[in-house]
Amino acid sequence: MSKLNECVQRIEEIKSAFHEDTKDASLNSRAVEDLKVKYLGRKGLVTALMETLKEMSKEDKPGAGKIINELRKGIEDKLETLRASAEEGALDQSLAAQRLDVSLPVAAMQNKGSLHPVTLMRRIILDAFRSLGFTVYDGPEVDLDFYNFGALNFKDDHPARDMQDTFFIGDRAKTILRTHTSNIQIHAMMHEKPPLRVVAPGRTYRCDSDITHTPMFHQVEGFIVDENIDMGDMKGVIDQLLKAVFGQDLSTRLRPSFFPFVEPGAEFDLQCVSCRGKGCRICKNTGWLEIGGLGMIHPNVFEAVGYDSEAYTGFAFGFGLDRIAMLRYGLSDLRQLFEGNQQFLGQFPTHP
Repeated sequence: MSKLNECVQRIEEIKSAFHEDTKDASLNSRAVEDLKVKYLGRKGLVTALMETLKEMSKEDKPGAGKIINELRKGIEDKLETLRASAEEGALDQSLAAQRLDVSLPVAAMQNKGSLHPVTLMRRIILDAFRSLGFTVYDGPEVDLDFYNFGALNFKDDHPARDMQDTFFIGDRAKTILRTHTSNIQIHAMMHEKPPLRVVAPGRTYRCDSDITHTPMFHQVEGFIVDENIDMGDMKGVIDQLLKAVFGQDLSTRLRPSFFPFVEPGAEFDLQCVSCRGKGCRICKNTGWLEIGGLGMIHPNVFEAVGYDSEAYTGFAFGFGLDRIAMLRYGLSDLRQLFEGNQQFLGQFPTHP
């Protein structure tokens, strides 16, 4: 018998054996892999058959090589089909074994962390401002004297310019760490035209440190510029804002005060959140808590940014975000907010 005839006979034997090995359609992935090794591996039946080509004549090799490759291709295709079927069957079994019972009650999710109280307070306050139509602005923390002091009507000899209050960078006449977020008021007005309704939260810096002050703290500045804005509008906005944060049953009041960038100026107070105005240790038995300052924007500020002070009026106000957080969450020491104590910070929720 010629080598070619022997090859053809061997191919038929391998086909018959492969057919017997793959009659079971429920073969698992491991069994399919074993068959691949048996027939196509380095010592597999088809691989051994390919080795016989070197014993054949030049005339028989092309024909033998063709039918051996057809055999290999047929076995590869069949094994690939069996492998896909085995994986699908394994997935079906896994899903059946882990079937979800939708009638079971769902356990409540456990809190996986907390938000910083200042972050919580920032979100609450900005939500309240947005509901009043304010746009949130941001601005530089390292800024020029012009934006932080000059354009806000601070005179050259104002105490706030002294090194005891302000962090100066390099040439003290030019660059500073902003002492309030009021610098954003100037940036916004120099890039926008009235009407404006802006709120500007952010970090601020002053040379001060005790239980109610830190060198870095958070502040919120807000202002409105439009035609025919008066102090009644200002009182209404402050009253609605503080009631949104602390509750509708608390009153607010204004007390005359001086700030260079407003005229007239005032402090705004909130009825004590602890005693509800009766008098206690927190409010020093006055029934009121000082929150921040405000007033009608000074004409000199409008002139510094190129606004017509005869056509437009407006008001501005600012307060410490950290102090609001202290009042909201009953904290006694402002420095707790900046110490990074996980036990302290972990008591707060993940959302307002």
